[in-house]
Amino acid sequence: MTDILQGWQPAPAGHKHVVSVSLGSSARNAREEVTVLGQPFIIERLGTDGDPKKMAALFQALDGRVDAFGLGGADLYVIADEKRYTFRNVRALVKHAVQTPVLDGSGLKNTLERDAIAQLDPVLNWRTQKVLMVSAVDRFGMAEALAQHYADIVFGDIVFGLNLDRPLRSITSLRRVAKLVLPVITQLPQDWFYPTGAKQESSVQGSGTKYYAWADVIAGDTHYAKRYAPQDLTGKTILTQTITAADRDWMRQRGVKRLITTTPRMGSRNFATNVLEAMFVALSGKREALTGPEYLEYIRQVGFRPEVNEL
Repeated sequence: MTDILQGWQPAPAGHKHVVSVSLGSSARNAREEVTVLGQPFIIERLGTDGDPKKMAALFQALDGRVDAFGLGGADLYVIADEKRYTFRNVRALVKHAVQTPVLDGSGLKNTLERDAIAQLDPVLNWRTQKVLMVSAVDRFGMAEALAQHYADIVFGDIVFGLNLDRPLRSITSLRRVAKLVLPVITQLPQDWFYPTGAKQESSVQGSGTKYYAWADVIAGDTHYAKRYAPQDLTGKTILTQTITAADRDWMRQRGVKRLITTTPRMGSRNFATNVLEAMFVALSGKREALTGPEYLEYIRQVGFRPEVNEL
């Protein structure tokens, strides 16, 4: 066993093992034992504190020793308007995973999160909600579903990603921007525009903060939402996926009224879509990402629904 795996334990016999290797903070690491559709799993997260070399080394060291990898803190692909864009530098980080499939959650985002928006309409009545998506090009399924349910939306991709006060207010505008910028930004290091490592624990406030005050619902990635949030979030609803106990405390301290997660709690936390996507692939026995209908079939079988928490 190499030094990088010191202290690591393989799953017990009869278990499938999913490991999410993340560029995020190691403070968020977790290891849970769960049973899904009768199959016992070890679900594990290993953060690398923003160290891409360590991430690449973990993929190489664990390749063939686990059933499926999740890719956390980064996207390998972004699916926008039915087109898939690949991040060049992230592809290089996972190149040594040749036996074990790597799933980044993009396929499940495009299915589970669309489904979640429809399921939440009786609860929230999207027509009456003002929604801020801090970043939408990486969650195009959620963005399209919100538009289809006639929410009043601000997509903050330019505001927060490029630090320009240019909010996008329609799915047509988002499609136009995605088509222009995604071929360019997928050639750049992802940490230029997505918080990794210690950046996930710090906040940046600027001109975009006013859109938090405007919104009833803050939707999208947990780290993005926290990074640009003001101190006062009294009465707001946050719609996201990956949540730890520390995140819940952070939200209570800032006055968040309601937390809704698109992924269910498993053990002590809500795992990210990359973890769940890897879990479904491991269940299927395949060595590659599933199709949208296949993910939806697993979602139906497991009974995944958004989890609503009044804080």
